[in-house]
Amino acid sequence: MWRGILHHYKKLLPPIEDRYIVTLLEGNTPLIPALRLVQYLKIDVKLYLKYEGLNPTGSFKDRGMTFAVSKALESGHRAILCASTGNTSASAAAYAAKAGIEAFVVIPQGKIARGKLCQAMIHGAKVVQIRGGFDEALKIVRKIVEDHPMVLVNSINPFRLEGQKTAAFEICDALGDAPDYHFIPVGNAGNITAYWRGYQEYQKLKKVTRSPKMHGYEAEGAAPIVKGHPIIDPQTVASAIRIGNPASWKAAETARDESKGVIDSVTDSEILEAYRWLANLEGVFCEPASAASVAGFVKCCKKKIFRGEETVVCTLTGHGLKDPDTAIQNSPEPVTVDAELEAVLKVLKL
Repeated sequence: MWRGILHHYKKLLPPIEDRYIVTLLEGNTPLIPALRLVQYLKIDVKLYLKYEGLNPTGSFKDRGMTFAVSKALESGHRAILCASTGNTSASAAAYAAKAGIEAFVVIPQGKIARGKLCQAMIHGAKVVQIRGGFDEALKIVRKIVEDHPMVLVNSINPFRLEGQKTAAFEICDALGDAPDYHFIPVGNAGNITAYWRGYQEYQKLKKVTRSPKMHGYEAEGAAPIVKGHPIIDPQTVASAIRIGNPASWKAAETARDESKGVIDSVTDSEILEAYRWLANLEGVFCEPASAASVAGFVKCCKKKIFRGEETVVCTLTGHGLKDPDTAIQNSPEPVTVDAELEAVLKVLKL
């Protein structure tokens, strides 16, 4: 029986006593071959989708949150705090509920998908909306923890990245080696940092023969790393990566440079195109930000960077039900007819 990442990868993680482990059995997410998508793109690579939307709260954040909350509990704290564009707040609230401690969440008003906001609320977190963006929210929570006895569980918490690196372990375990390329969305930039750490550690342990080239993708309207300066008012349909000043900026650049990869941007139209392709061709429903990795892969296909037969992994960071409004806006409207067989057959063209 799968017992969660802290038990499964215990020897490869900082120590924690079993009695403090708070788990919802996160991790062990599928690595799905994307056969129809590569056929559609007419590209000769082995493409896999690391579908992190099947974690307990529907995003990759659970990998880091299990560790951050467990460590908070071990240190005797009874409250956690985070700023969030949605997924972190959902995960923090769920794990706090499991641990029996309080969760406080600061979010940008009107800029969080409903599927994420409702999670934080139903799990009992104390949610505060600010008239500002994520970057302002993060500044506020960092100041709060200086004077109040609670643990900040954003990705600047070192245990968050330690948990998130286990996704790289799982990919290597499934493939038998590291991929040639890894494509991943970039928002606050903790995930690309964590994956690179995971791949490096596995290579040092000689569990794999190589580490992949890391390709990170920001949304064009929220691309501070690509543009080389913070973005004051980031804008993108991909709300999870609508961040103008990433906390792990320098670490992400290190991952890019050490892996001989790239950090680039993709447009909202490219993100939404990849989002629809994943749903229509692979049956995989992810949130828009997740599709930035596949949009980046498509961009590289057009540039013809692949020689053929490479193994490529794209991380899909969150489930599509996180943002139902975007899904509805990008799908055909249902057709309404009278409750008669002939009327239904006519619409179905049968």
